[in-house]
Amino acid sequence: MTVLVGLPRDERAAAAVHLGLMLARSLDEDLLFCTVVPPPWPPGMARVDAEYQEYLDSSAQETIEEARRLVPGDRSAAFVVARARSTSAGLLEVAREHGARLLVLGSSTAGVLGRVAFGSVADRLLHSSPLPVVLGPRGFRCRPDATVRRVTAAFGATDGADELVVAVAGVAARAKAALRVASFAVRPRTPLTAGIGSRAEDAVVREWTADVERSQRAVLEQVEKLPRQPSAIEAAVGHGSDWAAAIEDIGWDDGDLLAVGSSTAGPLEHVFIGSRSSRIVRHSPVPVVVVPRGALRALADRAEQG
Repeated sequence: MTVLVGLPRDERAAAAVHLGLMLARSLDEDLLFCTVVPPPWPPGMARVDAEYQEYLDSSAQETIEEARRLVPGDRSAAFVVARARSTSAGLLEVAREHGARLLVLGSSTAGVLGRVAFGSVADRLLHSSPLPVVLGPRGFRCRPDATVRRVTAAFGATDGADELVVAVAGVAARAKAALRVASFAVRPRTPLTAGIGSRAEDAVVREWTADVERSQRAVLEQVEKLPRQPSAIEAAVGHGSDWAAAIEDIGWDDGDLLAVGSSTAGPLEHVFIGSRSSRIVRHSPVPVVVVPRGALRALADRAEQG
């Protein structure tokens, strides 16, 4: 499996390089870096367009060289400049040509430092990519020898949730990493005057938590039957008055990776991120992999076969 890293031609490239290196090292996979530039204008166009094309080509080469400098000597990597009308289309074409199974991107510079933020390219790919997309938080950095140490599966106790956990367990086992199944209870603060309503909501949250913990135990029993096991297995439920607080509540460490599944409203073969998954991704303090349902089935089958 090749890990394809999309390189923007700005300061975000370093974060994408660091994340791609960590994933390729963890999975012992080939690493391919790609930046995309528009194709040249037809002959006879104005000279200013030719000069702009030269600028784009020069900027792409600088991006490639900077990525090359960040790759440690013990890792081999390939580098390519692709030409396409859109960055997302160019990256998907390179992924097809090279048999990539994972697409890595950085976050938008408009986002909060240390959180995942969708740029225009990420937004398109999160609604169209046939392969899993990994997004790093803005400014992500790690040691050159860093690996994934724990993979957290966002678990909603809904249709398809068990398949995500089994698929993630297989990937965690392959990376010699731990598995955590995590669910999130988001309950906005209620006015102090709503005492009775608040107590009723507390009861609902307690009942929901008990139900989801039973579902977590059931899916972890499936994981325990897999031929290859993650290095450790745990479950957690995060509580908070908003998504950021609920996600922070379970705690995060260096080497963590969060996995979410595609919405069932989207096509089977492509990533289609729904509103719930989008909220989780946007508030994640660690890299996030979004997996299309079609890829989930293949990964779960691989995990069950060992």
